[in-house]
Amino acid sequence: MGRRGVAGRAAIEGVRELAGAGLTAPEVFRRADELLRPVLEFDAVCWHTADPATGLVNSVQSEDLALDAFEHAVRLEVWADDVATFPEIRRSGVQAETLSRATRGSLRESVRFREQVRPAGFGDELRAVFDAAGGMWGCAAFLRAPDRGPYLEGQRQLADAAARHLGHALRACHVPAGPPEEADAGPAVLVLDRRNRLQALSGPAEELLARLADPTPTSLTVPTGVAMAAEQARRAAHGLPVPQAPVRVWSRDDRWYLLHGSALRDGGAAGAVTVVASPASPAEVMPLYLAAYGLTAREREVALLLVRGGDTRDVSRALAMTPYTVQDHLKSVFTKTGVGSRQELIARIMLGEGRC
Repeated sequence: MGRRGVAGRAAIEGVRELAGAGLTAPEVFRRADELLRPVLEFDAVCWHTADPATGLVNSVQSEDLALDAFEHAVRLEVWADDVATFPEIRRSGVQAETLSRATRGSLRESVRFREQVRPAGFGDELRAVFDAAGGMWGCAAFLRAPDRGPYLEGQRQLADAAARHLGHALRACHVPAGPPEEADAGPAVLVLDRRNRLQALSGPAEELLARLADPTPTSLTVPTGVAMAAEQARRAAHGLPVPQAPVRVWSRDDRWYLLHGSALRDGGAAGAVTVVASPASPAEVMPLYLAAYGLTAREREVALLLVRGGDTRDVSRALAMTPYTVQDHLKSVFTKTGVGSRQELIARIMLGEGRC
């Protein structure tokens, strides 16, 4: 094995270990940057967390880019009919793709390349999605200078392998740390103009904006998740398909918040929108909490029915499995969530008591 192969395997092993390191998402990204930059040979990277249920980007972090035109990047992400987008990569069955491979070497075929990548002084782009437990917990775009040439196939495969481990590491960041220390003051309402600049706010909006702030400042006056909710509202106003769920954002106080966008009637489909942000109830995010513990789809079904009051026989009938199979799944649920009984499981999921 050559020097490049040895370095690649070492980087992958380092990324794999991040899942058990007890890190926050920004810390996972910084450590992954240190491990992957030498082997992927990129010159800049833009990291994102995402709503695992919808795959919508809800934060941004970069130590290389100024993000002084980030509102345009948000619009491209939502509206542009392009190649190698994050949703397209997810559907393709791989977890990493390059613009050079997706366009067969004709980078100018990409709207993103023409309007964003090349004007910023970069050449090829490698994108990766970080999936785990049936959800997309984050993604990233790795950019390199034009004189480096396109990414090699081996580097794309390396990014694909790293992406799978990063999905597990980011999923582990979303295990609830505990119940909120203070009572919630109610929903916050924000009004944004067509460029997603904040025009008005009410309720506990200022405090909420601080909780949802991006790790890296951008040209937006609101967090990325809020801007994405606004763009989804505009798509809906145009009659275009959008996820049938609000944008979910994990906050700095280890809670999920729901962002509901709505286009103002007098603002037009491309004009002003309101975004209502509120803390998610345990019932609303219970599936996400279960996924954060690494439960399989079947284990999540069993756990949800039990938390909602079902017993072994109820679960057996509902899921068409034997009571013995239910018990096997339940043992696995207990092991992964670190509890020893159904009562402890309910407390862990509903109240956030303890953290793995």
